[in-house]
Amino acid sequence: QVQLVESGGGLVQSGGSLRLSCAASGNRFSISAMGWFRQAPGKQRELVATITSDASTNYADSVKGRFTISRDNAKNTVDLQMNSLKPEDTAVYYCNADQVIGIVTYKYWGQGTQVTVSS
Repeated sequence: QVQLVESGGGLVQSGGSLRLSCAASGNRFSISAMGWFRQAPGKQRELVATITSDASTNYADSVKGRFTISRDNAKNTVDLQMNSLKPEDTAVYYCNADQVIGIVTYKYWGQGTQVTVSS
């Protein structure tokens, strides 16, 4: 089992910045991709950014140029630097980790951290 704990959420004004962090604990063997998803009220959870163990990244079009994902493989942490925040970024942000064991991929999720961007 893998446990994920997010931190760094909060309230920020439009145009401001926040840095989210996620730490993995428990059985961290063979964690491959890690990433961030978000869910706004009344909407489905959507991808924000992902990063593989070799640092290949993928971003949602809505956050490209504003958000940066990074990870520390040794510490099993993943961060999301969010700049130029907009009210549309308001959501609960969830950390995700994929663990590959044999041919099976297990997906783990954190409890989420609230990000609120005021206008």
